[in-house]
Amino acid sequence: MKLLNFLKNFKCDVRLFSPQIGKKEYMSLDLSTSNKQLKNINFNSSVNFAKFINEILMKNNKSIAYGGYLEERVIYSRSSNFKIGYENRFRNIHLGIDLWNIEGAPVISPFEGKIHSFKNNSAFGDYGPTLILEHNILGNHFFTLYGHLSKESLLNFKIGKIIRSGSKIGNIGSSKVNGDYPPHLHFQIISDIGDYWGDYPGVCSIEDLNFYKLNCPNPNLILKLPSL
Repeated sequence: MKLLNFLKNFKCDVRLFSPQIGKKEYMSLDLSTSNKQLKNINFNSSVNFAKFINEILMKNNKSIAYGGYLEERVIYSRSSNFKIGYENRFRNIHLGIDLWNIEGAPVISPFEGKIHSFKNNSAFGDYGPTLILEHNILGNHFFTLYGHLSKESLLNFKIGKIIRSGSKIGNIGSSKVNGDYPPHLHFQIISDIGDYWGDYPGVCSIEDLNFYKLNCPNPNLILKLPSL
């Protein structure tokens, strides 16, 4: 509850990309099971998926699409990475915010912190190169996760390295390295990371939703992008 109040009342202008990209250039994107437009998209092809996103951005004259917190998605059915090996359970509820941007776009840290861990989660449908930062701000201890980075980003990471707010931490990776998705950033806030290292669930099953909803508060509390 303390972390939630901190995030709700955080007043700084938080950016994950260049501040030169104004928030008017962002648009929300619905990738939920209720979006009928998705029925004709072949999510097994990152090329077709990217074409769908790019056409929407061009039609609306926007640069970045975003959304996905607690969104139930069909896309995860393509990968065994999201199947749970008992009780026919399946992970399909997204726990962060995805920001669909161009390959190579610089990613900026919204908070001061230090590098907790990093890893290339290379399974099909996974994060690809991933960075986790640890923060302690005004007595609030929490973590932020940045998924789908470039492989080159990993070369600049060192455990314990101090990261200043507003500094570059990496670049968005291509579909060849990011788990086979169109280029984007997965951004997630984590209260208690437990024993995870360079990784943390970004998608959960409906059975586990209550736990993860509490442990992973809505990133838009600080991004303050218009809600879907």
